[in-house]
Amino acid sequence: MLRVSMWSIMAAVMLLSLSTEAQAERFGTEFHDVEVSVVTDGLSHPWGLAFLPGGDILITERGGTLRVVRDGKVLRDPVAGLPPIDQHGQGGLLDVTLHPDFAENRLVYLSYAGRGDDGYSTEVLRGRLEGDALTNVEVIFRAAPRTDGKRHFGSRLLFGRDGKLYVSLGDRGDRPSAQDLSSHNGSLLRLNPDGSVPADNPFVGRDGAQPEIWTYGNRNMQGMALRANGQIWTHEHGPQGGDEVNLMRPAVNYGWPVITNGRNYGIGTKIGEGEEKPGMAQPAHTWVPSIAPSGMAFYNGDAFPAWKGDLFVGSLKFGLLVRLTLNGDEIVAEERMLDDAYGRIRAVAEGPDGLLWLLTDERNGKLLKLTPAK
Repeated sequence: MLRVSMWSIMAAVMLLSLSTEAQAERFGTEFHDVEVSVVTDGLSHPWGLAFLPGGDILITERGGTLRVVRDGKVLRDPVAGLPPIDQHGQGGLLDVTLHPDFAENRLVYLSYAGRGDDGYSTEVLRGRLEGDALTNVEVIFRAAPRTDGKRHFGSRLLFGRDGKLYVSLGDRGDRPSAQDLSSHNGSLLRLNPDGSVPADNPFVGRDGAQPEIWTYGNRNMQGMALRANGQIWTHEHGPQGGDEVNLMRPAVNYGWPVITNGRNYGIGTKIGEGEEKPGMAQPAHTWVPSIAPSGMAFYNGDAFPAWKGDLFVGSLKFGLLVRLTLNGDEIVAEERMLDDAYGRIRAVAEGPDGLLWLLTDERNGKLLKLTPAK
């Protein structure tokens, strides 16, 4: 019994000492053979990631912690300095992004479900990363109104070519509010880096409108990506069917819940007035049935030359990585890969190494890296 026990311990130690990145699996796609390696695991429902100069990676965990991955390992202690953040239904600590001048100012931005006396809403904070701690933390935006609802917080963060911070939101489960400009719900917001309102936002000065709103009529945007030409694209969850990819343009109404390709859950009845209406934008791409998209990135690297300019979307429902091919502003082809081999794909990003990186939204969440197969 003693020998078996000692051998088991030795074997476990040997396995733990192996780099998880060595566990690479190969799969074929239309243009490239790809290897997927598990860089690290042990993450608790990770949501967003940001690459730091020098090689560290910041990763949010929905339960309210911000982690550092250094040399392929998750540091034991989370980043200090965050306020208490609750996991409230679909909300919690969500996305993370860096100021465009991070190398000089060390500013990190985070979106999360913020709690107040009247409920929860999506909030954005920023702080200065000093060592493995955030300092000078301040909340620069709070969405209104708050509600006790547990759904549809969004939220992705992205700095545009104009130097503005874009924040994607959900309708918080209150469908009509996505058409109400007095509510932030169901909108893409555009902020100055300090959270103030840009003077050229489309609804500045309109009575009753929230001045941060850039677009409206969106259901729950959990993916946002910057194209090489400066365009901002998002995707949003539909209900039963009707997930959408959209090219975002200022002041545009994207239709939810007046028009949609989705149906009411369970009963399959029509939502709103149909699938089209004058004055409301049509999506660039839809999924019926839903794939539950989350995470999104345009690929601009050199490691996968045939993918340059393509749009990659993660799927929670089917554990897919979806590649979308564009011709101008039209999506003309779709390829699906991974096929639930790693679980729910929550985040998709191109790293500074020109490779694709993914996060899986699981209790034992993983950081994955896609490299060309040798």
